[in-house]
Amino acid sequence: MRILAVADRQHRALYDYFDPDRWKDVDLVVSCGDLDSSYLSFLVSVIHAPLLYVPGNHDQQYGNKPPEGCDSIDGKVLELSGVRIGGLGGSMWYNGRDLQYTEKQMSRRVKKVMRQAKRHGGIDIFVSHAPPRGIHDLPDRCHCGFESFNLLMDTLSPKVFIHGHNHELHSKDDRELLVRGVRVINACGYYDFQLDLP
Repeated sequence: MRILAVADRQHRALYDYFDPDRWKDVDLVVSCGDLDSSYLSFLVSVIHAPLLYVPGNHDQQYGNKPPEGCDSIDGKVLELSGVRIGGLGGSMWYNGRDLQYTEKQMSRRVKKVMRQAKRHGGIDIFVSHAPPRGIHDLPDRCHCGFESFNLLMDTLSPKVFIHGHNHELHSKDDRELLVRGVRVINACGYYDFQLDLP
């Protein structure tokens, strides 16, 4: 399964210089947040694959103008062609605006998603805006990760955990880490990868 993950920054390769042949084999597009609705609507119209998204901490416009042709997985678990996918948007609370959560609030949200995942027999892909605590996160309050995401990873062992939020781009090797058997990917800009599933 070829997955294109996007987050935080509109990339010229996916807009100004879009080449349909380059992306024709993509099976799924996931957005980890902080992207304009119109950009996601564009992507789903030119990449003929489902696009699933969670909101970032700057996506208040999704309430009035959600991305057309795309499906939110914020607080949900769904199955797509037998692949179990869950998601949670938002960031750590830092100034009290919408789409920010304390650790306690996110922990409650994580537990709800974990219950849904168990009803589906597990989870293969988890999509979030913020990273897990201590993995790809930063020391400032806004960009630190959630400890409850580590609990989700340890309990459900998804094959891949995809997030955005932290814009510091690293080498491809740093953007994807194997943590306790889970591929953790920082999708800032875009990240194109293959996921082998039975």
